[in-house]
Amino acid sequence: MHSNSYIIRFVLILTTVVALLLSVIYFALKDKAAVNEAIFNKRGIIAAVNDYLPAPVSEMSDEDVAQLFETDIEQKVLDMSGNLVDSLMAEDVDLAQERKKPESERLLPLYVYTAEGQKYYIMSVRGNGLWDAIWGAVAVKSDFSTVVGASFDHAQETPGLGAEIKDNPTFSERFKNKQIVNDGDYTSVQVVKGSVKNPSFQVDGISGATVTCNGVSEMLDRGIGYYLPYFNKIRS
Repeated sequence: MHSNSYIIRFVLILTTVVALLLSVIYFALKDKAAVNEAIFNKRGIIAAVNDYLPAPVSEMSDEDVAQLFETDIEQKVLDMSGNLVDSLMAEDVDLAQERKKPESERLLPLYVYTAEGQKYYIMSVRGNGLWDAIWGAVAVKSDFSTVVGASFDHAQETPGLGAEIKDNPTFSERFKNKQIVNDGDYTSVQVVKGSVKNPSFQVDGISGATVTCNGVSEMLDRGIGYYLPYFNKIRS
């Protein structure tokens, strides 16, 4: 029978060894994890222009995604007045951190994808769902009104309900060809419950996920609106 002091020493040594091994593994894989996270985020961004990619984003390798960003996507960073911030890349802007700042001090990432001579402007948006953060990418044509695609993700919405904004591809499909401007006035795109009364500016929501859908509507209205100062500048 081992003494209590022996057991305590054994547990302390074992705990220390495990902690050291976990630290070594963490730091050994840290760079790889960062690369994987960056590719994952890039996939979410270009999913908004999936119809215009050389291949569907789901079929693109990590190397394909990285190459596309290198050759066909221009990254811009904007301030809230629509001015360019030249010292940063769009992928360096973390909207989760930006939302902690006063609204007037936030930065916005903007991705411009060029395919067959056409430019598509991909905006990043972030908001709140039922349980936690939701976010997405919305792409518009160079008319700065017509939506060509969108993609969404979430931290922990309910599977089969709010999580459908990511898991159900038909939800993102509903945003194609919607308009965010009506007779010169900003309207955004609304996610509505039940029948869509204005198909140019509304999409059908997800049954049983009212709070999440309301969060998507608010996120789009506010998040897209942040980009209007820049669009108005380059449109004029």
